[in-house]
Amino acid sequence: MNTSSEPCNISDWLRLEATVKASVFVVAFSFATSTTAIIMAIVLHDLKLQTEIRYILLCHHLLCISSYCGLGIVFQGMRALQANSPLLICWVVFGIQLSAGEGILFTLALMTLNTYLAICWPLRSLVLVDSVKYRILAGMWTIIILKNVSLFLIDGMRSSPVAILKSEPVCPLTLNGTVSRVIGMVFFCLPLSVIFISYSLIYQEGKRAGHFNRSNVKARKTVLIHLVQMVLHVVPTLVIIGLGKACGTFSFALNMVLFALFALAQCFNPLIYGLQNRELQSRLCHWLCCDHMVNSRAPIETDTPALRVHNSSPLRVHNSSPSGHIR
Repeated sequence: MNTSSEPCNISDWLRLEATVKASVFVVAFSFATSTTAIIMAIVLHDLKLQTEIRYILLCHHLLCISSYCGLGIVFQGMRALQANSPLLICWVVFGIQLSAGEGILFTLALMTLNTYLAICWPLRSLVLVDSVKYRILAGMWTIIILKNVSLFLIDGMRSSPVAILKSEPVCPLTLNGTVSRVIGMVFFCLPLSVIFISYSLIYQEGKRAGHFNRSNVKARKTVLIHLVQMVLHVVPTLVIIGLGKACGTFSFALNMVLFALFALAQCFNPLIYGLQNRELQSRLCHWLCCDHMVNSRAPIETDTPALRVHNSSPLRVHNSSPSGHIR
């Protein structure tokens, strides 16, 4: 679009970038929200699942993904349409989206840490985690919100009240100062360190117990899927931060490819950490099978008791299997 002899108009590139990102966010939001709704419906309909920390963390994680993508549509849409929004509104929308994005990584770190404790310390972790699970979640959100509010206040002190309330055609990105970048990288690397350390300890424990031998293809496949998922989370983010914003077709195309990979990882999070879970799969199958059985039995509900018992017996027989799965 630009040649080397033409001046660089960064605002045109930012608007085009915002248009593409808003479109990608729409797709990611639709897919992530639909799968999140299914998983949360399963959890909310089962009292046992509602009390387990892994499903509480999973629901928080999925809500963060949906919120992040939804707010991404709003923020990038404001930039693409040149909505002339006040700078304060841009900061608020971007700050909430940033908090949701950090919540994705922090809840993922807590999920991984909880898995490590459940595998390596199964007896001690149950009592410990149940006693502090809500405090940990409250502490996590308190730290994230206080950090972002403090950084926005620091950036806001550099601008006058008139400039903060002034309308901007393209919402500018904030938190680009040195202090903000350093703190942001700390909050990015801290949960990543917890995730990778927990995964390495889980792998060592599984290898010691013989779960990662050559015959156990499923265990090795699960580790590989989670590793690829983490790479799609981390690598695009680091490269985008390192490249920054620049004019030119190559820079734009590279940023969009990296962003698409990151958005793809968000879309598949509900499937990898949610519907791949055997217990959720069994609940979903049970839910669907029960609806199918009720619908198929509805026309003959007034028949004899013996016939009704005969029609409902296959579901009870399948539920009594030792694995607890519906076959």
